Amino acid sequence: MPNKSAGRRNSRPCRSVLYIPGNNPSMLQHAPVFGADGVLLDLEDSVQGREKDAALRLVSHFVRDTDFGNVIVTVRVNGADTPWFERDLEEIVPARPDAIRIPKCHSPESIGHADKIIGQLEKKHGLVPGSVKIHAMLETALGIERAYDIAAASERVEALTLGGQDLTADMGVQKTRDGVELMYARGRVVMAAKALSKLAFDTVWTDLNDADGLANEAKLAVQMGFSGKAAIHPSQVEVINEAYRPNPKELRRAFRIVEAADIAEREGKGVVSVEGRMVDAPVVTRAYSLIELGRLYGINKEADL
Repeated sequence: MPNKSAGRRNSRPCRSVLYIPGNNPSMLQHAPVFGADGVLLDLEDSVQGREKDAALRLVSHFVRDTDFGNVIVTVRVNGADTPWFERDLEEIVPARPDAIRIPKCHSPESIGHADKIIGQLEKKHGLVPGSVKIHAMLETALGIERAYDIAAASERVEALTLGGQDLTADMGVQKTRDGVELMYARGRVVMAAKALSKLAFDTVWTDLNDADGLANEAKLAVQMGFSGKAAIHPSQVEVINEAYRPNPKELRRAFRIVEAADIAEREGKGVVSVEGRMVDAPVVTRAYSLIELGRLYGINKEADL
């Protein structure tokens, strides 16, 4: 069955992104039904060197032949400083995933290099130029400090994503339950992404026995402005998704804002007024986003709240 998700852009929120090892056929087979908004098929850290060839072939065929429905498909390739990088791109790009996640991005030049190769492969295989996006993974202190420049390095960059495990190792600190050591990095990633109207994804929660800790960290990700959060196990998906459930009061106001915006557009007015107050364009944009998010929870109109 053809991959109907190929070429589809992220027109809906992506709250949860589930890592799936590229050498695990059973998990790959069930990838579209785990409940995550996006899946991240991994060829890097979860795959040992001797298994990388087989994993590459498996993931490539899987992306080509699977109908993912509305699930956003990203493949994490091996880093640009490894012997597998270009070969991964040559095999994965023609399979037409939604995005390529590039690990350990240190500089804008690394993005430019990847962008050039992906562009050449799109042309070679008849893909729409720019259709395969880049998600840049920031996992070092240098990468964090260059977050904005990395995000701005190419229009193909759709998202920044925080790699907390490698980053804390690079910083020489331990990851703690409250995550205070990552607060600066989280803020830096979100601000760089928002400044360029791109997505931002938070790092994983590694303790599968601590659902409360995951829930707290997911709520923090929401408060800080992350578009979504990574998961390492299907059991984490529901917890992350629930953290992104819109506040009913905010969602009710969003419906009123959108209704007022629609009326203003029909009447040719340049100003949107809600309950006697002027509402500017960013507020209207956020209202549309909240309503789109609400649809994931089955909320399609104000009366559903």
